[in-house]
Amino acid sequence: VPIIPIFDRCKGIEFDAIAPDEKGNTFFFKGDHLWKGFSGPAELANGTFKELDEYHHLGHVDAAFRMHNKDGDPLKDHDHIFFFLGDKVFSYYNHSLEKGYPLEIQQVFPGIPCHLDAAVECPKGECITDSVLFFKGHEVYSFDIKTKTVKKKLWNHLPNCTSAFRWLEHYYCFHGHNFTRFNPVSGEVEGNYPKDARRYFMRCQDFGHGAEHRKPRCKLDAMSMDDTGKTYAFIESMYIRLDSHRDGSHPFPITRSWKEVSGRVDAVFNHGDRIYIIQGNQIYIYKSATPYTLIEGYPKPLKDELGIEGPVNAAFLCANEHVVHIIKGQKMLDIDLAATPRAAKSEFPLSIADIDAAICDAEGVKVYVGAKYYLYQSPRILAMGKIMPVAHKISPEKFGCEE
Repeated sequence: VPIIPIFDRCKGIEFDAIAPDEKGNTFFFKGDHLWKGFSGPAELANGTFKELDEYHHLGHVDAAFRMHNKDGDPLKDHDHIFFFLGDKVFSYYNHSLEKGYPLEIQQVFPGIPCHLDAAVECPKGECITDSVLFFKGHEVYSFDIKTKTVKKKLWNHLPNCTSAFRWLEHYYCFHGHNFTRFNPVSGEVEGNYPKDARRYFMRCQDFGHGAEHRKPRCKLDAMSMDDTGKTYAFIESMYIRLDSHRDGSHPFPITRSWKEVSGRVDAVFNHGDRIYIIQGNQIYIYKSATPYTLIEGYPKPLKDELGIEGPVNAAFLCANEHVVHIIKGQKMLDIDLAATPRAAKSEFPLSIADIDAAICDAEGVKVYVGAKYYLYQSPRILAMGKIMPVAHKISPEKFGCEE
C-alpha cells in the first residue's frame, strides 16, 4: 500500500532539522518524514536512514548537522551526519549508521545538553576554529571540535531556532515556516529578516524566489582564488562561489560579503590572507577570513597601492607567487607585491584583446573574453604567445548566467 505523505512543505512547516549529506544533498526533517533537496514530496525518514527506527521508533529527530573536521583523524568523522534525539546521538556516513552508535550525547559532545532544538557546523575561517553550534531555546553552545571545549552564549535577539542550516557560507535559523540569517560568531541578524522559507529553500507554486532573481549575461567582471581554493566569479553586482558546487550554487549581491563595495568590480585577486578588489581608480583590501573585513584606511587610490592608474581589465596571481599580473587594455603589467614602493616592473603587449577577467589555477591561466575563455600554460606564454589558444565556452550552469 503506498504511503501517502502527511506533510506538504508548501503549506508552511516548522522543520525539526535540516542537514546536508556527504554528497551535498540537503535533507529537511519533520516527524518521521524527510524531504530530499529543495523540491519533491515527503517520504519516510527510515527509507534513507534505515536504523533510525530500529533503535527508538523515532517519531522525529531533535537536531542534525554535517560534521566539518578536515584536520581531525583521517576520515574519522568529516562529512558524517549526526542526528540528536533526547540524550542520544547517531552518526551516519553514506546513509549507514556508524558502528557503536547511538551513544549518549555527553560521550561524543561533552558539555552539550539533551533535548536540543537545532545544530549546525561552522568551519574554521567562518568560526574561529572548526566548531558546532548547538541551540536550546535562546542558549547557544559553541563546541570546539578539536579541544572538545564549550562556550555558552545567550542570543535573545534570535528567534527560537527549531533547525539551523549552513548553506554556501551563510547561516540560517529556521523558525515556523520562516528563516533568519545570522552571523555564526556574534549571532547578529544579517539583513532584513525573517523571510518565508517557501520563497527560497523550496519550490512552491505560489511562492516566487524574491524579485531579484534575474540571471545576468555570461560576461565575467573578475575572478579570484585564495590559497585554500575558495574561488569566486563576479558578474555585474553579484558574485558566485565556484568551488562549493557539491552543496549547490547561488549568486549573491557583492555587498553581502564585501559591504563597502557597491556596483561592478574591475578586478579581484588574493595574496596571502588578503583579497584585493579593484574598482575604477580605487582599491579595497579585505582580510580573507569570513566575514570579510575591510582593512583600515581603505579604499585607497590604486596609484598609491600598486603604482598604476585605473581602470584595469583584470588581475591574477599564481599560487605561491608575489607578482600580480594586471591586464590593462592590451597590455600586461607585472607588479611585485613584496617590493616597496610597488610599481609596474615590466610591461608586455598582448595578442588578445577585450579581456574581461583572468585567473591562475592548477590548469594554467584562464583569460575570459565575453562568453568564452582561453587557457594559457603560464603568465609567460600569455605574455609572449602570438598564437591564440582554442576558445572554450563559459558554462552557464557553473556561473549562474545566461548566454
